[in-house]
Amino acid sequence: MPKHFPNSHALSILPELTKVDSLKTLVENRTIYNLDSFELNLFETYQQSHLVSLEFNDLVVTSMLRGKKMMHLFDEPAFEYLPGESVIVPANVEMRIDFPEAAMENPTQCIALAIDNKKILDTLAFLNERYPKEGKDDYWNLDERNFFFYNNAEMSLVIQKMINICQSASLSKDVLADLSLQELLIHIAQCQNLKQVREDGGYTSHPQLNAVLEQIRTHLSEKIYLPKIASQVGLSIASLYRLFKRELGISPLEYIVLERIKMAKKLLKDRRIYVKNVSFEVGFDDCNYFIRAFKHHEGITPKQYQQLNNKES
Repeated sequence: MPKHFPNSHALSILPELTKVDSLKTLVENRTIYNLDSFELNLFETYQQSHLVSLEFNDLVVTSMLRGKKMMHLFDEPAFEYLPGESVIVPANVEMRIDFPEAAMENPTQCIALAIDNKKILDTLAFLNERYPKEGKDDYWNLDERNFFFYNNAEMSLVIQKMINICQSASLSKDVLADLSLQELLIHIAQCQNLKQVREDGGYTSHPQLNAVLEQIRTHLSEKIYLPKIASQVGLSIASLYRLFKRELGISPLEYIVLERIKMAKKLLKDRRIYVKNVSFEVGFDDCNYFIRAFKHHEGITPKQYQQLNNKES
């Protein structure tokens, strides 16, 4: 996994930590919330530990809330796992986890949402029937191979909502949880699609969207006119926005900003280049806006990113 920095879509309101005198263990203390649709597990760790094994009988959607873990999963190299990020783990697959910084004053906290396979298939079938995608062979699905991804704003909100539902005393919590699960699966599919198209120039299964992505990528340093691009691929501007939102969970303008920041990060590896020059080279007219956008998405300013990369290289 590439080196990365704090994610801007970490939860804004975190669940309360377990009181010290109620902890059953200092490593992966577990609180379980059982609902009809899923089982939500809240894990907390308060001391440094290494290669802690964890495995579920169902597919699990995990998301980091506090602290830092190092995840060992499949045959991949160990990778950092930070707030604002999620990992999907198939049923009966072992996770081995390091907690390099956990302490009483700096605990880790993570949720693990265990979902029965039939519930996942039923939910995806419902989505494909009621909200079908436009492509002939294009369906809602979860890609277990694309297991690590960054939360978008909507996914962070639905995770927050699911935690609140589980911890509430509402008589309708199972109904609300079922609706939230559908929403979560949509956002996971969108996050996975976005990660795929942003890594090494990947594409979706939608030809028109792919044509737009290619146009954006090849003209990042120029002024981009979305109505013209939409017209070239046979879409109205409104249809283009809907297509982006449905497939990737973000607008075309948000995608352009993300790609320009990705390009800027490559340029900032040169310690001699000025941030202002990078800003204009990647298509931002306003350097101050570039700095704000970079910090919003990366958690640090372009200058700090440049200094950190050059310090570690």
